[in-house]
Amino acid sequence: MMRMFAKLSVVAVVVFAVLQLIRPNIPFGPMTAQIDVPSHVREILEKDCYSCHSNQRKLAWFDEIVPGYWLVRHDVLTAREHLNFSTLGTRPLAAQRATLYEAVNMIQLGAMPLPQFTALHTDAKVTPEELAELKVYLAPWKNLGSTGAAPNIEAPMASANLAAVSVEFNGLPFEPGFEKWKPISFTDRGDNNTFRAILGNDIAVKAAQAGDTSPWPDGTRFAKIAWQQAAGEDGLIRPGKFVQVEFMVKDAMLYRKTDGWGWGRWRGMDLKPYGTDSRFVAECTGCHEPVRGDDFVYTLPITAAKSARSEVANNRAAALSQSLPYQPLSWNVITMFVDPKAQTMATLFGNDEALHAARATETNKGLLPAHPAGSVLALVTWSQREDPHWFGGRIPDNPQSVEFVEVDAPGNRRNYRCYDGPVLKEHTFSIEEGAKRAGILLNMAPATLP
Repeated sequence: MMRMFAKLSVVAVVVFAVLQLIRPNIPFGPMTAQIDVPSHVREILEKDCYSCHSNQRKLAWFDEIVPGYWLVRHDVLTAREHLNFSTLGTRPLAAQRATLYEAVNMIQLGAMPLPQFTALHTDAKVTPEELAELKVYLAPWKNLGSTGAAPNIEAPMASANLAAVSVEFNGLPFEPGFEKWKPISFTDRGDNNTFRAILGNDIAVKAAQAGDTSPWPDGTRFAKIAWQQAAGEDGLIRPGKFVQVEFMVKDAMLYRKTDGWGWGRWRGMDLKPYGTDSRFVAECTGCHEPVRGDDFVYTLPITAAKSARSEVANNRAAALSQSLPYQPLSWNVITMFVDPKAQTMATLFGNDEALHAARATETNKGLLPAHPAGSVLALVTWSQREDPHWFGGRIPDNPQSVEFVEVDAPGNRRNYRCYDGPVLKEHTFSIEEGAKRAGILLNMAPATLP
């Protein structure tokens, strides 16, 4: 027995020694174009990120031992493919900051550095103080009342042939009917000065209303529409130029290789597919990996459905009194805006008649909507709060007011009603004040869509 054990020990030692010779290379090189950040920020990145996310070769002695070396090599090469601080400086400054925002979100959600890496490399752990320092540097809203939005440049009115849009490079087809999907939530993105409206198909909306989002059911489809922010002379920030629309499609079997979700993005008014080949999907799945526990969905749906889990739904924003004459959160979105001084965000909703009138103006070179009889508009205004899933974003919080305009006949009677305060109590206005507010709502230009 002892002899057998001795022989096996010798064989094991020999095999272990031979394995040490199977050592594929980990390429390394100079820092050719580092990110443009202050020295104190770079010191944090060097300590916590450069071991995997740079061309430097910074392995501990135990990382050099096979088979652990193989795992470390795989992690390093994968990390560099996603983000390489040695070459990030070649990209525009806006892209560098966007990359830092994503990195900070990965850190605050616990996805980076990899837990299995920091278990052995304790010096790579990001301390709360270091994370706070990175956030202070990035601070999306450095001054109250300022978003850094671009000047209010009129967006071009154009219309794409939605039925002829090319499929994404992974085969995901475009969804021509997305504009009529119902709202799931809204985001004010201070990290890149954009607005996002997240819409969902009927399956997605019903799932959100029922709290059936862990996981989202097969057939769920999201459309995330992005616009550049445009600053107006009145101090409000509105949607400007259309940037892109992204789709997430849930099909556990068809997209089993990408965690049950299909991904696509189309940019510009001509809706050009984002990818250059199917590998763009790795960018999508990598970004959404930190919210795996929420079925890879960052958005907190505005819904009254309760959940035992925290921060999976935005119940506060859904708290509209049932005594209101209408429940506009189930209507279509026409536009949105932010008041940076009041720190509020508002969305203009419309019933079918109002939406049709608003969208018809997009082909009329800026003419104001001519709302027919039966049109009803609703402006819901919320306070804002930080998005718990994305540093640099703000989402709706408690409702501040709900305003309605009912059109009885074109250019004739327009009924205006407003509900505000903690319980959204009806507010009495003079005829002149009501007419002025009604005019403001009726003349709001719709956010540009292809």
